[in-house]
Formats: sequence, C-alpha cells, structure tokens
Amino acid sequence: MPGVTKEQIQAAREADLFAWLQSHEPGVLKRDGPNYRHKEHDSLVYVTGKRYWYWNSRGRSINALDYLIQIRGYGLVDAVQALAGGEIRQTPAYQSAAAKQAQREPEKKPFTLPWARRCATAAVSYLQRRGISSDVISRCFRNGLFYEARYHGEPVCVFVGKDNAGKAKFACMRGITGNLKKDVYGSDKEFSFCYPPQNPGSRHVAVFEAPIDALSHATLQELEGWKWNGYRLSLGGTSHVALTAFLERHPEIKRVTLYMDNDLGGLTNARKIKAMLHEDQRFKHIRVSVNPPRVGKDYNEKLQHIREQIKGRQLQCRQKQAAISI
Repeated sequence: MPGVTKEQIQAAREADLFAWLQSHEPGVLKRDGPNYRHKEHDSLVYVTGKRYWYWNSRGRSINALDYLIQIRGYGLVDAVQALAGGEIRQTPAYQSAAAKQAQREPEKKPFTLPWARRCATAAVSYLQRRGISSDVISRCFRNGLFYEARYHGEPVCVFVGKDNAGKAKFACMRGITGNLKKDVYGSDKEFSFCYPPQNPGSRHVAVFEAPIDALSHATLQELEGWKWNGYRLSLGGTSHVALTAFLERHPEIKRVTLYMDNDLGGLTNARKIKAMLHEDQRFKHIRVSVNPPRVGKDYNEKLQHIREQIKGRQLQCRQKQAAISI
C-alpha cells in the first residue's frame, strides 16, 4: 500500500479509540450504565469491563482504524495518519508541533442537511409503497421533517429532527432502492425525528425505533379512526438518548408508550427503557407502557397487513356488487 506500511496499519488498528475520541471528538460519548455509547451512532458501545468496542448493528467488534474509515469516511492513509500521527513515509523529516497537531486533529465537519432534490417523486413513492398515507407524507413535507436527497448517487429519504426553535439538529437517511440506513454526520441524537401531535398541549409520547414506524402508526390511526393525540418519537435505533432528552425538554409529558419491534431485541430494550424511566427521579411520575405490534415484527409490517385486509374486503364487496348487478 503506497505510503503506508503494514506496521503502521497494525499500529493504527491497535490505537486506543476511547482515548482518541475523548481527545479529538469531545462530547461524542455518553454514559450508558457502566459503559459508554456513541451519541451519533447509538449502536456503537464501549464495554468498559472488557475494554473493547462493539458495533451492535453490525454484530461485531470495531477498532480505531475501522471507526475512521467505516464511520467517519476517511481514506486508509488519512486514517492511519490521524491515528499514528506523523509516522507516514511522506511526512517531511521535520515538522513543527503545530503541523503535527493539525495532522492528528482533522477538522470536524459541522452538521448540515443533505441537499434536497427539487422533485421528491421517488421518496414519496417509496413511502406510499410502505403503506404511508398521503396526508401523513404531506404533513411531514409541510413541517420540514421529510424530503428526498442523493447519497453517493443513490436516491434516499431524509428524515429530519428539530429543536424547540425549529432548527434542524438531526437527520437520518434511508435508501429507496438499496439497504442504506445512515445518520447524517454531526447529527445530535437528542433531537431525533419526531412527528408532532395534531393539537398542541399533548402529554403523551409514543416511542418507535425508526421514523417509518412512527409514520405507520399515524397512518393506522387514520385508517382505524383512533381518538389519540400525541407526539411520535423515533429513537433512531435502540438507545434511550432521544427519549430522555425529549422528556427533559417536555416536562408536561405524563405518559410514554413504547411501540418497539416485536422481536427479542425490541422487547428487551423496551423493558430496559421502562425500568430506566422508573428509576430516574425526574421521570418517576410518568406512566410507561409497552405495546409491541400484535401482527408483524414492527408497526410498518402491521400497517401493510392491515392494508392487505382492507384490499381483500374491498375486493369482496366489488365482487358481490357485480354479482347483484348481473
């Protein structure tokens, strides 16, 4: 590999990622019990007892070099240089301390939303194929919570999270034609995607793992006519960071319903979040319930199942009408 020796690559792999993050990305880690969790990538956890990093969404451990290349988008030479600090062959014989520091600390990019495409036909069609109603999609557009963009040439849905002043603080991308699931660099998980209530003053928040599930729940309410008014918050994964931050910003909330996935991971996480809220003095007054979907793995699968049932009933009705007319 030009400019990088095997020894340097190995040294970069063995670098202390925890210490590197504390030095180069201060504030990006958050306590999660005895461990630490990455605020922007909540499936990335530092297990303090065993002193290693585990990437839950990928089901494997991760080292410092993996982090810079796979999560921060560095090239190999740049990543090794950032971790090894000035030991690359091309480095001049003499470098000032300031130059070495600049090499060690590449500038952290600020959070910016991906450039929106003027026409969102592909993104809208994608949500409609997933069963989301046109009214829910339109409301997301009006509130600036959803749009279409491109990522490496691939069309993507962008779901936006905002602070109380309406400023975008978080965005996640979902591939339309592929399996891409990615938070925009610099996103703050404390301001994850949230579909607002129809009427102000709600004291209820429904919690989901993904934006598509929150929008599916809103569509189910339209289809089945529930009398319900509340916030629909996406955790953007399984971390409780978004929920605890939301409750801190909304002390009026009296009820939390956890609509997590109906699988082992979702049910286990729901129980953990419920226990955490009950143990936290700030949230002991809040009533917490767990309500996984009775049909399908998540609320989008439930929505699609309900839509198929509706189509079946409509077809039977049309067939009966046709038989009567004959």
